Amino acid sequence: MVAFGKKLKETQIQEWQGYYINYKLLKKKVNRYAQQLEVGAQDHHYVLKDFSRMLDSQIEKIVLFLLEQQGELANRLADLREQHDEILQLSDGSKIFELREAYRGVGYDLLRLLFFVEMNATGLRKILKKFDKRFGYRFTNYYVKTRANHPYSQLRQVFRHVGIGAVVGAVSRNLADLQDHQGNYVSIYDQPALSHPDPVIHSIKAAVNRLSNSTNFLEFLGKHAFIMQDDLPSPSEDDVAEQRYHFMSLLLNLVNTFLYMVNTYIVVPTADDYSLSLGAAATVCGVVIGSMAVAQIFSSVYFSAWSNRSYLRPLVFSSIMLLIGNALYALAYDLNSIVVLLVGRLFCGLGSARAVNRRYISDCVPLKLRMRASAGFVSASALGMACGPALACLFQTDFKIYKLTFNQDTLPGWVMSLSWLVYLLWLSISFREPPQEVKENTRPQEAHAGSAVNYTAENSFTQPLLLNVESKQGQNGDQEYDDDDEEDSCEKTSKPVTSIVSAYRLLTPSVKVQLFVYFMLKYAMEILLAEASVITAYYFIWSTNSVAIFLACLGLTVLPVNIIIGTYISNMFEERQVLLASEIMVLIGILLSFHIGIPYSVPQYVGSALITFVSAEVLEGVNLSLLSRVMSSRLSRGTYNGGLLSTEAGTLARVIADGTITMSGYFGVARLLNATLVPSLFICISSIVATCITYNSLY
Repeated sequence: MVAFGKKLKETQIQEWQGYYINYKLLKKKVNRYAQQLEVGAQDHHYVLKDFSRMLDSQIEKIVLFLLEQQGELANRLADLREQHDEILQLSDGSKIFELREAYRGVGYDLLRLLFFVEMNATGLRKILKKFDKRFGYRFTNYYVKTRANHPYSQLRQVFRHVGIGAVVGAVSRNLADLQDHQGNYVSIYDQPALSHPDPVIHSIKAAVNRLSNSTNFLEFLGKHAFIMQDDLPSPSEDDVAEQRYHFMSLLLNLVNTFLYMVNTYIVVPTADDYSLSLGAAATVCGVVIGSMAVAQIFSSVYFSAWSNRSYLRPLVFSSIMLLIGNALYALAYDLNSIVVLLVGRLFCGLGSARAVNRRYISDCVPLKLRMRASAGFVSASALGMACGPALACLFQTDFKIYKLTFNQDTLPGWVMSLSWLVYLLWLSISFREPPQEVKENTRPQEAHAGSAVNYTAENSFTQPLLLNVESKQGQNGDQEYDDDDEEDSCEKTSKPVTSIVSAYRLLTPSVKVQLFVYFMLKYAMEILLAEASVITAYYFIWSTNSVAIFLACLGLTVLPVNIIIGTYISNMFEERQVLLASEIMVLIGILLSFHIGIPYSVPQYVGSALITFVSAEVLEGVNLSLLSRVMSSRLSRGTYNGGLLSTEAGTLARVIADGTITMSGYFGVARLLNATLVPSLFICISSIVATCITYNSLY
């Protein structure tokens, strides 16, 4: 991993060298401020004022140059526009070819400008982050709020690339007009994107998407997988992924994801009846459902560590544990033992291999397919969540074979045991263990600016604009980098974190807030789903079939909602705006769920549940997308990675939610609904307040 200062020097366009952010100077200033404050030579007010003035000057330099370059591109396009219609009327093939190449030239220069904006935005974010960490201020919050919201904002030119869109549109429209099938449409504004756009248009679109965080359904859905990316990948790293990739192995990972989610939710409609049949209270269903999540807290860690050495062996172990766990779950009925039931669910939780599934996609799927694989992972999870309850409603039977009972309570266990047995056989036959990755310590050769632009645009379009690239101590005696800054140590950043304590130290306030938001949404969803069978049976006397259909319908909303959000909403509003709005909608859903005074009705319950669940699903996508932007890139790999941290936060939320249901059961089923909603309400309000506090750092 290359320090940002060195990376900026290597990849900057030489003729534009004087217009980049002076990252080295700003870092020296931060170090000097620290020394001055330590000896009392300056006060905090002067430091804040002086540093703000320096940043304003740097941004003005960048923006004025950016506007100048946009003007030059606009003049070139205007000159080409004068030739355009005349050449098309002459139908001169050679002239059309020359015109097309001229437009492509403008396009490649535009790519260079986009890369210029990206590097400066990254440098600005890095130095703000460093200032906050060094002095313990919320300077970023103040600076972004005052500069970005001002009517004469120059900061928006850097982060929102205002004006570049018009140049992109002109290049795209004219190149499309010069293609062979011109005349089949009125314009690019009236027809969908061309099936085979010019390569430079594809590159520009990819670069703009990274800058603006523009997205589509596939990318938005893929963000739910929270498969974090390291810095801009090198071609050699992608070659390694190509060699390790095997379609059938990827498919087996996705099937594992699907079956595990089915396994999780197939017992939800019948868990209360099963508990009653074994002599326990109906609210013990919270422990029955949550015991799987309890075990998953521990299994996620050892599976994440195991995946450093192998993928096949942990998947085999996972299948065996789930096979045994489901068999015990089914046998608990004939053994009349709630203990066996809970042990069975614990075994199922110990077989959770979601960390392996994520890791396989991250390490063994080529970059060009990674977003699709991530979307497949999320789709498999959503489909499993919907299919679990749907399958449960089909098991309305009761018969015995020898001494084994098969009914709506035990059939989920027997069916899942058989499914995992079939999967285990398929896994043993078809899975191919990828070769172990060989780590090299050699540093790549200095990259040419043009190739950096092209590779970044072509191959890294799923990367966010503000990458968490790291820094290190400068050379030639210049104290360019902070020796005491763990994140900026080259030796440390070359390796992933090795303990949960080291991982926690990398969590900035923004990261902690986003993990808390993730905790909140998982808690609210688990409360809703896990207590559905008890609540609906008490208030509406719903049968198991009705509960199963209701839960299945909730699960089926995942993909349509993500289509709408990923295609439209996320491109109309900033992610932080969608995040805050979604949290408020979750709060509204929780408030509408309370039973106060008037008789509790089916429309009230179903409507509030739908608002809560859908809002939480929307929240999950934008939350994980923002989390990947603010989280350190050191957490993109290794055992204690960002995916593990988010999984642990979500799993802990489920454990606490299921425990809340069981504990609230002691107050009686009549008070269960309100008793479980009060903690949800408090956590949701807390997350909204925390989001507002860190709102301006989520850029």
